[in-house]
Amino acid sequence: MNKSSPLKSVNIWAGILGDYVVSPYIFPDRLTGATYRIFLEQGLSSLLQAVPLPIQRAMWFRHDGTPAHISSTVRRFLIATYPSRWIGRGGPVAWYPRSPELNPLDFFFWVRMKSLVYEASVDSTEDLVARIAVDADKINTTPGIFERVRQSFLRRCELCNDTRGRQFQHLL
Repeated sequence: MNKSSPLKSVNIWAGILGDYVVSPYIFPDRLTGATYRIFLEQGLSSLLQAVPLPIQRAMWFRHDGTPAHISSTVRRFLIATYPSRWIGRGGPVAWYPRSPELNPLDFFFWVRMKSLVYEASVDSTEDLVARIAVDADKINTTPGIFERVRQSFLRRCELCNDTRGRQFQHLL
């Protein structure tokens, strides 16, 4: 007998800026180009309030090839806000849509977040959202974790170069 899950699917955005996980943002509804652009215009700016303006002005924005991320409305916003400082499909710096081994959010953050969140059974969507906030803070306060992520990223870049862009996951 299959039990239906009490959990509603949630769309989450998170970022890494230096030695800090930018607080995860839970989208209230289905992720579309329009809702993602609203997040970029309003939600992201509030998440970055504590980040000094010079760092904000110098930071690069990278996202994957999720359809909402590559919509024309989102690309226009990124071109206006991060003219030559965004990485992704259709951007000034291209990024392969399926390259998780070179993305610290994929090879580190989401893997670590899921392991923390699901250490125990999740009973409700509210419980899931609360755990995400608490566990992002655990990641932020783990000593030396971002240095290890940077070292792993550099190693992955070296392997990518050594294999001339071919698969290298088996070498990690």
